[in-house]
Amino acid sequence: MASQFLISVDLGGTKILSALIDSRNQIVSKVKIPTETEKGAEYLVESVAASVDKILNENNLKESDIKAVCLGVPGTVDPFSGKIGSAPNLGIKNFNIKKTLEKKISIPVLIENDVNLAGLGIKKFELSTDMKNILVVFIGTGIGGALFFDGKLYRGSSFFAGEIGHMLVEPKGELATSSNRHTFELTASRTAIVRNIRKGLNKGKKSLLNEFKSPKKQLKSKVLSDAVLNEDPLATKYVGKAATAIGTVLGSITTLLNIDTIVLGGGVIEAMHEFMIPKINKAFKESVLSEPGKHVKIFETKLGDDAALYGGIVLAGEFLK
Repeated sequence: MASQFLISVDLGGTKILSALIDSRNQIVSKVKIPTETEKGAEYLVESVAASVDKILNENNLKESDIKAVCLGVPGTVDPFSGKIGSAPNLGIKNFNIKKTLEKKISIPVLIENDVNLAGLGIKKFELSTDMKNILVVFIGTGIGGALFFDGKLYRGSSFFAGEIGHMLVEPKGELATSSNRHTFELTASRTAIVRNIRKGLNKGKKSLLNEFKSPKKQLKSKVLSDAVLNEDPLATKYVGKAATAIGTVLGSITTLLNIDTIVLGGGVIEAMHEFMIPKINKAFKESVLSEPGKHVKIFETKLGDDAALYGGIVLAGEFLK
């Protein structure tokens, strides 16, 4: 009998989220464990293998019941060779995660960039068929994107397409860092928002977030959201500036590519969409040319963290024909 299940794994900068998916494309169960990037690539592979084993054990399944493990990675990924070119948030470079993981589990492994994988899930399970030219953007620890042209995922000449977090957006200004590369990610990700809030705290600015002055205490999106809801001056200032930067970049990309749909996701958007999306829309309208801009729909994905998990279904359909 053919294998009836699929395991999708979203290997993120802070967590590894794995899911068992049945033949009806339903998520049966999930396992979430922390990502310990400081322990290196081999340990991350061990962690992914452990999450697969946990799913199998919890559901009384064998490896032979699983047709593939589909792995989303935050970085430059060659889905054909299984090699990660660069995944800065994981501390990985030039590493074949497919071959390494297949030495630990007897299940075919498929890999894809995490936002590409989320985009595949969003396009198949959330968007209408008339949405053809699409940009998916996830704002979290970092910023990543996925591009679809004429309904098909565009991976690029060297599998780098969609890496909008590395675009240079702010050569000068308040949000710029000491780095020579003032990128979109260093301007508008949660990491950037938190860094700028901490700068304000260390200058003695009043805030509800004083306890997060130390880098040792994690300032997550939910806490930022609570601070914004309570009109904290530092949180509203820097989350607002991030939203404006996001809208401006999306406007420029739309002017260049004439896309019809922009879908936003990631922990920052999920936690603060009510505050951020109006500001994103305003900055978008101010930066995009009117002709391409008037055709674009911008909205938040409803799949949340599950988007990449559902994307595994589409990836398996492409590579296991």
